[in-house]
Amino acid sequence: QVQLVESGGGLVQAGGSLRLSCAASGRTFSSYAMGWFRQAPGKERDFVSAIGLNGGTTNYADSVKGRFTISRDNDKNTVYLQMNSLQPEDTAVYYCAARMWSVRNKAYDYNYWGQGTQVTVSS
Repeated sequence: QVQLVESGGGLVQAGGSLRLSCAASGRTFSSYAMGWFRQAPGKERDFVSAIGLNGGTTNYADSVKGRFTISRDNDKNTVYLQMNSLQPEDTAVYYCAARMWSVRNKAYDYNYWGQGTQVTVSS
């Protein structure tokens, strides 16, 4: 069992940056692949990025490649999402998710979810 708590969301102007954090409970964080997903009003929950157990594997949605960077600190049980060059279309609730072992890009593959943090990008 793992519990996830996101933080770092907020309101930012287009072109700005935010860094999201997701703190995980438990002593086996390094056994979990971690993902970030986002959901805009009236839309499905979309994959943003994912990272493997030791950070050696990272995946990104095409829409965020070159702008977002995922990382993790296993000593701090935390995964991060650095978001640069934010655009209004990045506005959504961002969710952190965890699954055992291997990286996946589909929401249904993840077993544990945080409560989400709102990111709003103004034009």
